[in-house]
Amino acid sequence: MALRVGVIGGGQLARMMIAPAVELGIDIRVLAEDEGMSAQLAATAVGDYRDLDTVRRFAADVDVITFDHEHVPQEVLRALVADGVAVHPGPDALRFAQDKLDMRARLAELGAPQPDWARVADAADLQAFLDAHGGSGVVKTPRGGYDGKGVRVVSAADEAADWFSALAEGDALLVEELVPFVRELAQQVARRPNGESVSYPVVETVQKGGVCAEVIAPAPGVDAEHLAEAARIGREIAEGLDVTGMLAVELFQTEDGRILVNELAMRPHNSGHWSQDGAVTGQFEQHLRAVADLPLGETTPHADWSVMINILGGPEYGSMLDRVPAALAASPHAKVHTYGKAPRPGRKVGHVNASGSDLDAVLAEARGAAAAFS
Repeated sequence: MALRVGVIGGGQLARMMIAPAVELGIDIRVLAEDEGMSAQLAATAVGDYRDLDTVRRFAADVDVITFDHEHVPQEVLRALVADGVAVHPGPDALRFAQDKLDMRARLAELGAPQPDWARVADAADLQAFLDAHGGSGVVKTPRGGYDGKGVRVVSAADEAADWFSALAEGDALLVEELVPFVRELAQQVARRPNGESVSYPVVETVQKGGVCAEVIAPAPGVDAEHLAEAARIGREIAEGLDVTGMLAVELFQTEDGRILVNELAMRPHNSGHWSQDGAVTGQFEQHLRAVADLPLGETTPHADWSVMINILGGPEYGSMLDRVPAALAASPHAKVHTYGKAPRPGRKVGHVNASGSDLDAVLAEARGAAAAFS
C-alpha cells in the first residue's frame, strides 16, 4: 500500500509536491480551501482548514499530515496529535512560524543572531523603542503576514495607530530595528523526525515590493566564514525548534558583516524553487522525504549557478498558458513552472528556473523566459 501524505492547503506549494510524490510512489492528497485551486489535481477534499471536524475527516485517510502554509490553528494541530496523527512539522515547531513574537523569544533562547526587537503593546512602548534605535523601526503584526503584508517601516508611533487599535486585549505588536543590510540571504535545511538533516547552498534573494522576485544559487561572493555561519544557524534552528520537513531561514547580511535571522518558514519556500531543476534533490521531493521519514536526498547543485525568477502578476491580456510557447522559444534552456492561477497584479502566478556555468547568461535566460509572461 502506498504511503499516504496529506497536505493541508491547495496552493502552488502543494501543487509542486505532486510530481515528486508520483515519482516516489507516494499517494498525495490535498485539503484545498476552494475548488479550482493550484493543487486541484490532488485535491481529495475541499474545506476550511480552521475547522477541526473537516481536518479530522481529511486526516483519517492519510499516514502523515503536512502543509502548504503555516496558518492551521494550534488547537486543530494539537487535536490531531492527540488523535495519534503524525503531523510534520508538529505544532510545537510550527508555532514559531505562526507567531513572530514567539519566534523572536525562542531564537533569543537559542542564541541565534537577530535584530534588536521588542514586544510593544501601545504607542508609548513603540515610541520608546524608536527613540532608542535612531528614530525608526520595522513594525510587524505577529500573525498572518506574508509577502510584505503586515510589515511597516515607521518613524513615529502614530504610524501604527490603526494596528494598535485593532489589537485584542493582552495582544501586542512586534517591533524590530531597521537593519542596515547589504543583501538578503536564505538558508534551507531539511530534517527528518529521526534528526537526520541536510543543508542546501545559501542563496541570495532579491525582493521587490516585499515580494521575492529573484533568487541566485549559490549567493555570489559570500565568503567561507559566512557560508559556514549560515549553515550553522539553519541547522541549529532546525534542531532547536525540532522542525521536521523543509525549513527556510531568511537572513540579513549587514553592512558591518553580521548575519541576522529575519524570518522562518517551515515548508517549501520561494527561496528554494531553484532546486527543482538546479539540485540533485529539489525541495519539494525533499520535503516529502523528510515528513515521511524517508532517507534524505543529496543537495548538490547540478551547475555552477541557478537562478529563479518569479512571474508576478502575469499577462495583462490573455492567460498564462497563452504565453508558454513564447517563453519556451525565448529561453530553451529555462524551465517554466505555472501555478494554474489567473493573472492579477502582484500575484505569484509562476516561476522560471535556469542553470549554467555563467551567471550573466543564466540570469538573461531566466529573465527572458519570465518576460514572455508580462
